[in-house]
Amino acid sequence: MASMFAERGVSRRASQVVLAAVLLAVSTVGARAQVPREPTPDDLRKAKQLREDMRRMISLGRDRVFPALVNIEVVTVHYWGGKERKGRATGSGTIISAEGHVLTNQHVTSNGKKFKCTLADKQEISAKLVGEDPLTDLAVLKLNLSELRDPSAPLSVARFGDSSELEIGDYVMAMGSPFSLSRSVTLGIVSNTERVLTGGLRGDDRDMELQSGQRTGLFTRWIQHDALINPGNSGGPLVNLKGEVVGINELGGSAIGFAIPSNLARGVADALIKYGEVPRSRIGVSFKPIEKTGLEKGVLVNSVEKDGPAYRAGIRAGDVIVKIDGDPVTIRFREEVPPLMKRFADMTIGSKTTITYERDGATAEATITTTKLHKDRGDEAAFRAWGLSAMEITEKMARDRRLDSTAGVLVSSIRSGGPAQLAEPPLDYSDVIRTIDGEPVADLAAFVARYRKIMDADDIPEFLLISFDRRGRQHVTLLKPKPEDEDDPPRELRKAWVGMATQPVLKRLAEKLGHPDTNGFRITRVYPETQAAESDLRVGDVIVELNEEAVAPRGMQDAGLLARAIRKLRIDESATLTVLRDGQRRKIQVMLERTRITRAEARRDENRDFELTVRELTFFDRDENRWDRHVRGVLVESAESGGWAGLGGIIIGDLIQRIDQHEIRGLKSYRETMKAVTEAEPKRVVFVVLRGVQTRFQYVEPEWNPVSDDEAKDDAATDDKK
Repeated sequence: MASMFAERGVSRRASQVVLAAVLLAVSTVGARAQVPREPTPDDLRKAKQLREDMRRMISLGRDRVFPALVNIEVVTVHYWGGKERKGRATGSGTIISAEGHVLTNQHVTSNGKKFKCTLADKQEISAKLVGEDPLTDLAVLKLNLSELRDPSAPLSVARFGDSSELEIGDYVMAMGSPFSLSRSVTLGIVSNTERVLTGGLRGDDRDMELQSGQRTGLFTRWIQHDALINPGNSGGPLVNLKGEVVGINELGGSAIGFAIPSNLARGVADALIKYGEVPRSRIGVSFKPIEKTGLEKGVLVNSVEKDGPAYRAGIRAGDVIVKIDGDPVTIRFREEVPPLMKRFADMTIGSKTTITYERDGATAEATITTTKLHKDRGDEAAFRAWGLSAMEITEKMARDRRLDSTAGVLVSSIRSGGPAQLAEPPLDYSDVIRTIDGEPVADLAAFVARYRKIMDADDIPEFLLISFDRRGRQHVTLLKPKPEDEDDPPRELRKAWVGMATQPVLKRLAEKLGHPDTNGFRITRVYPETQAAESDLRVGDVIVELNEEAVAPRGMQDAGLLARAIRKLRIDESATLTVLRDGQRRKIQVMLERTRITRAEARRDENRDFELTVRELTFFDRDENRWDRHVRGVLVESAESGGWAGLGGIIIGDLIQRIDQHEIRGLKSYRETMKAVTEAEPKRVVFVVLRGVQTRFQYVEPEWNPVSDDEAKDDAATDDKK
């Protein structure tokens, strides 16, 4: 309400006075007369005008930013199990320049490989990453304006407001795309303008992390508000009633939200656009406010990085800094720490700063030469043939792990059963690989180059000698780099089988079924179109004998007893099953036939272009899905959510029956069709699938266009590096 008065030409202070007077009048009336009075026509007129003014103000503020709102879809790349895994993420953003720059959260773009943005007019266009700043959780994308229907048409651009003008109680609007839905706006008030968050409980000074090993919020005092935000709102703008962006929403839920102030976000965005990063200085210390320390002035040095700039200048943990370049400094509360951290970060890299500090009652000075503040987490890559993923070792990672240098690569995941796990001894998570066949590995780039050289050679060595560090111990191991040929799964020799499914009947169940002294196997399904279906076997029969020999399970461990006994017989001969039915014993003759192929034995095809794995249809698939023998196709066993097929809506369990105009009868026709599709490189591929009882048309849009040089090299080496 105070903001509304200000918008109509009344000063903030005046609006507060008017509001206070109104509240006082209401409370006085309530105190004098304990019974409600009927509102006068003038009261109703004023209330209506107030509602109209508020509605108009919200509409004006919304309309100045809404057209610049962007929904962001991200194809992400993650590494676990020694493989690269693709996924999808969504978020929100705001167009902040006529050139198409979009400001959003870094945790929205994190690990992003491809970006697609939906504009206010529903146009979908691609975007590229300009830069990320994990320390503030901000990132900038740039729209590919050439994809617009009218590239010459001007973009709607939002403008920044001054977040320092916000006060508790001011109205704000949160805009974005919650739960990946279409754009929305919610209204609330500011409840705190300098909220500080940490990674632990009250009194715990651990740094906040949105991604393991990566600090954020070192320089941030968040705007806390109650405009409703949900997953998908991340990166969207927080807007005042004047239609200015005063914050970037980052965290929230349960009617509480936190936004990065626009005064911080604007500077970060400018640096990312100009440099692709935010150049910052560091002195290698962390601070603790003096509240509860008994100190009267200064700020406590909580920790000092060994061999960092401050350490080399003589600063130690426990010192109390009282002046910076001659300016007195006193930090009493946690909320005052982020601006102090930002003060050092904003210094020119390599510049000198003079620190006056107190230690044991004595005052001294130290001149610190700042160094560049690097990112916390390193880049990561997957090395498919070796069954591992590895990460660049940053300065912070080396410090946190007490490594003597950043040389080598950190093993970030291992594929079960892969060469790295089968090495002698096996490699494991957090091992630091130092050399390959005696050649030092300086960093991730060197590891990638060495990997390519080995795997591209005509004669791949049988073993590689890998030296690695594990918690300070220097190990060596032998890794077999040559990938094994992937054969179809082995199939068991066909044996005798009866076309039925059974469950063991043990003592207590037998008692309930009326034959307490006889265990057996109850028929739960007689498969159609089998010899069993031609016999007199029925669901509910309890089999107690096979060829006059008892088959009585003693526990669930004997669930396969009957099947094993049948397999010992000869195919195409008959067997006699003694069953209990309606309290009577019956002997039923049934012809034995060959066992059917199981899912584990089914042949598969993995298509790396579409990131899609399918397998042939089995007898048991048809039975469980009630498909007759005329239903043809291949079953989808896996589809990377961020791959071409996954983005086109193909999911596990789909039965692919047609691709474009080609009928898919089985694995052979599927492989032939996919080969033809790859050669033709169409813009769109139509998959006709059976999902449940519905036939669906899924439109897959491959990206056959040449990728960047770096991506091409990565694909050629079967590893993908972000």
